[in-house]
Amino acid sequence: MEEVIRADLNRAEHGEALVLLLDAYARDEMGGGTALPADVKAQLAATLAKRQGAHVLLAWVDGQPAGVATCFEGFSTFACRPLLNIHDLAVHPDYRGRGLGKRLLAEAERLARELGCGKVTLEVLEGNRVAQAAYRASGFAGYALDPELGRAMFWQKKLS
Repeated sequence: MEEVIRADLNRAEHGEALVLLLDAYARDEMGGGTALPADVKAQLAATLAKRQGAHVLLAWVDGQPAGVATCFEGFSTFACRPLLNIHDLAVHPDYRGRGLGKRLLAEAERLARELGCGKVTLEVLEGNRVAQAAYRASGFAGYALDPELGRAMFWQKKLS
């Protein structure tokens, strides 16, 4: 049986599933190729549970954790409406090819509609063609205010 649920991170099995799935994603080449640090594994579920506007979706296959989407509420100033950002979307390698990523995306969209969001956002690596195809099939597209100025880019500055 396959199902996608909204996690309750105060439940140990949901927190353990989150950590297991995000660690598998982090170890994957598309997640950086390095395991999550021990302190992150130990604190992640409890810390996320305290964050207002954090939502975790879990996909299960026959009672086993198979996929995850971590989402955060934001706000679009141009639309004056909330938005939902899918920060992480990952399917465990053992369960890929079953459509779980698309099911997680659909559940994230349902959640966004319930929250009154005007859009759902995510970022994807240029080389991750499989993810891009899934996102396109679910209605996502690159972001540009004016095509002549180019597409939006995702930048970061790490802080210690």
